[in-house]
Amino acid sequence: MNLGKWIGIFALILSLYILWQLRQAFLLIFTAIVIANALNILVQRFHRSGMKRGFAVLLSVFLLLAVFVGFFFLIVPPFAAQFQELTRLVPTGIERFSTWFDILRGRISPQLLEYLPSIDQLVQQLQPFANRVLGGGVSFFSSSLNVVVNILLVLILTLMLLVDPAPYRKSFIRLFPSFYRRRVDTILDKCEVALRGWLVGILFNMFVIASLSFLGLMILGVPLALAQAALAGILTFIPNIGPALSVIPPVAIALLDAPWKAIAVLLLYVLIQQVETNLLTPYVMAQQVSLLPAVTLMAQVFFATFFGFLGLLLALPLTVVGQVWLKEVIIKDILDQWHTPQERQAELVLVSDSTSAVESSEETVKD
Repeated sequence: MNLGKWIGIFALILSLYILWQLRQAFLLIFTAIVIANALNILVQRFHRSGMKRGFAVLLSVFLLLAVFVGFFFLIVPPFAAQFQELTRLVPTGIERFSTWFDILRGRISPQLLEYLPSIDQLVQQLQPFANRVLGGGVSFFSSSLNVVVNILLVLILTLMLLVDPAPYRKSFIRLFPSFYRRRVDTILDKCEVALRGWLVGILFNMFVIASLSFLGLMILGVPLALAQAALAGILTFIPNIGPALSVIPPVAIALLDAPWKAIAVLLLYVLIQQVETNLLTPYVMAQQVSLLPAVTLMAQVFFATFFGFLGLLLALPLTVVGQVWLKEVIIKDILDQWHTPQERQAELVLVSDSTSAVESSEETVKD
């Protein structure tokens, strides 16, 4: 290879390295695009009703912030009160467990006692874990500040994209060759339709899961039924993992009331998860977005491994957009148009034969 090719390879590797280092920034930009695409539905509705686009954007963002603030005040204060009650009851539970453990040790043969740890030994083994948890407070605080900064950045980018999206779209399209720009514009339209379809499907799932959780918890008499149902609905945004996390708070709170309630809550959430996995998700996603369950799970593992929690949160919208680009660019524009030299030559022969046949038939008609 000559010097120009080596320079090109080096430039490609350097570009890939820079893109990898900026992956978190690109994920934040994509988050702003997803939120802007969702809010643009409200903006267009307000705009059609006669409202100016600037006021429609402000009203849509205000509604989004109101939903988040309402969710915060619905979830955090009740769970904080329950957490205080939990910390008050934990020493009593430990004392009961210690009494039960001593009774159990008294009924076991002396040969087996030397293999069973005492309460003090268990506490000593758990102490390093507790120190790690407490020692991570400073890092958690710094990461929390980083989260706040990222949220503010996403909100500002969302506002900018909503107020006047046309220049950003045109700038992105101009990155492609002139003969392909109209095609890119069509692909972006299809990405927008796919994202809206996914959003409609996931919002429907969240509403159904929250409603079923609320009814089940109300029937079982578990405290904070509305707050826990709202939490279950929000965590449905993260398939496969979110429902598993949503079962922890209601089981812990039900355990404060009665042990049988904790088991009943666990069975309730398992049943709701089966309904969501086997009925809701296949039907809704098949109607809105054609994503296979295995593809969804692999996408979550991939994006969570390489991009962390934000990648896990954005795994589905990233997969939806990636599927559109893969289908339109790789499959339709490249693979479907791919011809080997033999196939191309055969096509040319067929075309020439058909042309000769037409010309001969025309000559016969003239004669």
